Amino acid sequence: MALTGRTALIAALGALFVGLLLPSWVGIGAVTGAVLLAVLADLVLAAPVRSLRIVRGGATTVRLGDTASVELTVTNPSGRPLRALIRDAWAPSAWRPGTAETASRHTLAVPGGERRLAVSVLAPSRRGDHHAHRVTVRSLGPLGLAGRQGSHHVPWTVRALPPFHSRKHLPSRLARLRELDGRTSVLTRGQGTEFDSLREYLPGDDVRSIDWRASARRHTVAVRTWRPERDRHILVVLDTGRTSAGRVGDAPRLDAALDAALLLTALATRAGDRVDLLAHDARKRAAVIGSSPSEILPAFTNAMALLEPALHETDMRSLVSTALRMAPHRSLIVLLTGLDAAPVEDGLRPLLPLLTKRHEVVLASVADPHLDVLAAGRGTVEAVYGAAAAERTRADRRHTADRLTRHGVTVLDAPPAQIAPALADTYLALKAAGRL
Repeated sequence: MALTGRTALIAALGALFVGLLLPSWVGIGAVTGAVLLAVLADLVLAAPVRSLRIVRGGATTVRLGDTASVELTVTNPSGRPLRALIRDAWAPSAWRPGTAETASRHTLAVPGGERRLAVSVLAPSRRGDHHAHRVTVRSLGPLGLAGRQGSHHVPWTVRALPPFHSRKHLPSRLARLRELDGRTSVLTRGQGTEFDSLREYLPGDDVRSIDWRASARRHTVAVRTWRPERDRHILVVLDTGRTSAGRVGDAPRLDAALDAALLLTALATRAGDRVDLLAHDARKRAAVIGSSPSEILPAFTNAMALLEPALHETDMRSLVSTALRMAPHRSLIVLLTGLDAAPVEDGLRPLLPLLTKRHEVVLASVADPHLDVLAAGRGTVEAVYGAAAAERTRADRRHTADRLTRHGVTVLDAPPAQIAPALADTYLALKAAGRL
């Protein structure tokens, strides 16, 4: 049973009536009895809650930052009309911050034998699966004084996917890819690219591209056109260990790494290459292997949605061995990890020869732009010490990057807003040079 504010108001008015007009036990009994009778009548006439049938429907996935509509279909099988207050309970992170109290509550009137729809609009604030807890229904009587209350367990899950902010860079990189692919007037020639076709020589063409044998057969000067290799294998390796949990701005480094991986995957898929995914810390967290071009982005985003940084060191030996098993032939291995000196020197650098012997390796790290702000600090003792610490950190990262470069690794160190386009540009440069 649940009482409403209207009951309290009537009780207060009754107390005032007794105090002013009928200050006796008779007055108290009369007012109390009238209120109790009204409450009991409301309880009897209210539609039963236990017999309600509630079914969910609607969205099951949403990109972080967008909204998802989840429907509640409430069927009233009884002959009494249902006047209900409904609370759709989800975890606080499923709602837009500050709106959980209002967005989760609905007022619904369902005549007997009919059904009505209530819509909850979710706006998750973190990645991952968000589960519905229960639906609480308060069925009020016709007087609005009291009602029946009960809960129904109606399971539903909405998965919040990575937001993919870097997709705004995709059109410009696809235009560059079309240039590399020879579909525009700009033709490039890179070592190891594939022969595409012959065409007539035009003023300005590179004379090194002239095919003299074909020219002799055709009685005209013919030049070869080239296109970058297709069907190359790319393995994106996400380090989900301790360093990925460090926050840069208002998000962990892992979020920026996921965004960069999605842009690279979208670009490489359009280029005709095959992309696989490995997420690893002390053990393998996720893997996507052999997805078709039409399914690869949904498969990647679904796998990435459940990834969270682990608060322990990454087992680099296990990570490298797993990557080598997933890439038995020559591949481009893109390792999204940190440039902290200790983990790289002790864990990754001794294992690099195993990777660089057969594969092209790119290491991309998310830099903290706040270091640049600290390094420019002056004027106070605290600012000078902060600038010295920031400069030392930047110098250590540059030193680590130089050592990795000497081992044949292409190193990227860019802030969150630039890491995704920088990685895409590096991929295009490798493709143009025929190094895939």
